[in-house]
Amino acid sequence: QVQLVESGGGLVQPGGSLRLSCAGSGFTFSYAMSWYRQAPGKERELVASISSIGGSTNYADSVQGRFTISRDNAKKTVYLQMNSLKPEDTAVYYCYLRIRTGYEYWGQGTQVTVSS
Repeated sequence: QVQLVESGGGLVQPGGSLRLSCAGSGFTFSYAMSWYRQAPGKERELVASISSIGGSTNYADSVQGRFTISRDNAKKTVYLQMNSLKPEDTAVYYCYLRIRTGYEYWGQGTQVTVSS
């Protein structure tokens, strides 16, 4: 059974940092992984993606230069380091895995709130 479990969210002041983790289980940890986020009243959007062995990453324009996605395949964990956080980064952050069409999985989400 595939499971994705996020952690690391919380309340942080503008300009602060957080590191999110996504622990995977129930599958071979050899697929590209992504982080999405969904703010209240908005559609879920792609934040960052990382290839199966971490050699390639992609970021949304809004987080480029502030967020870093990484992975530790030995620990079956994907990370999202978020620096210089802004109030507009407030959202629920989700880990996403797509093995193939029809086999797509989401974590339960972790809340990130950026506020003074």
